Amino acid sequence: MTNDHLQLPPKTALLLINHKSRQGQENLAEAIRQLNQLGFIVLEELTEDPLKLPDIIRHYHHQVDLVIIGGGDGTLNAAIEGLVDTQLPLGILPLGTANDLARTLNIPIPLPQACQVIATGQYQRIDLGLVNDQYFFNVASCGLSVEITQRLTKDAKRRWGIFAYLATALKVIWKARPFRAEIRINGESIHIKTIQIAIGNGRHYGGGMTVFHDATINDNKLDLYSLEMRHWWHILLILPALWKGRHTDLPGVRTLHDTEFEIYTRKPRSINTDGEITTSTPATFRVIPQVISVLVPR
Repeated sequence: MTNDHLQLPPKTALLLINHKSRQGQENLAEAIRQLNQLGFIVLEELTEDPLKLPDIIRHYHHQVDLVIIGGGDGTLNAAIEGLVDTQLPLGILPLGTANDLARTLNIPIPLPQACQVIATGQYQRIDLGLVNDQYFFNVASCGLSVEITQRLTKDAKRRWGIFAYLATALKVIWKARPFRAEIRINGESIHIKTIQIAIGNGRHYGGGMTVFHDATINDNKLDLYSLEMRHWWHILLILPALWKGRHTDLPGVRTLHDTEFEIYTRKPRSINTDGEITTSTPATFRVIPQVISVLVPR
């Protein structure tokens, strides 16, 4: 008597790797080799344009059991619509610079361990944020973060990794100027003068900074903070607390928690979603509860 009938058929995975990501190109062959060894049939698709990722996922909808994405938060963000439409589960190979979604989900950064999570992990339903018509995993923000994104070059990210974020942030903070905004929440209107509004769905953003110390990506709410300082150097004083998400009670920091926010500014201001500038104010932010499945460590 054999145990053949107990063996599960191999899973077919669509592998999408951003060749332009910091580690994408050099890890492609190794990722395929490791996934094959773990029992996956891998269908690999190449594209130079991340905006085509949703259509590629839709095309393979009935041919694969899951989608594996290798790249950073920007690549993952570009694929969201395809994942929502097809409801295919997601496996993550953190091959970007910041890898904030992987941090939030406790997915290990080294490639062998990340592949192991895809093979042996468990499915977790997670929330998504939605600002206007743009989904986001981690955070959507306007102010400082937009200026950092505009100044942060791909070459700097590739060469310096996470330190490129820090160096660029320090340059931007020095020239930071506040802007007026209105936050609407539960019928209440709050008028503020701020240099940064960030609305988080997950826990981490910007290379490991923390939106809120106890935020999770499946708590069915969004966490907002606004930096309302008079002088740029005040930000440097609170950076350690911001990094750990322990800024709730600090002077000049406003925090709010809810399922929906509206932000209005005198003139349109760009909004950054997961490290890419995608929309602008006026903006409505909502949480979409437990909308996709991701493989995470058991």
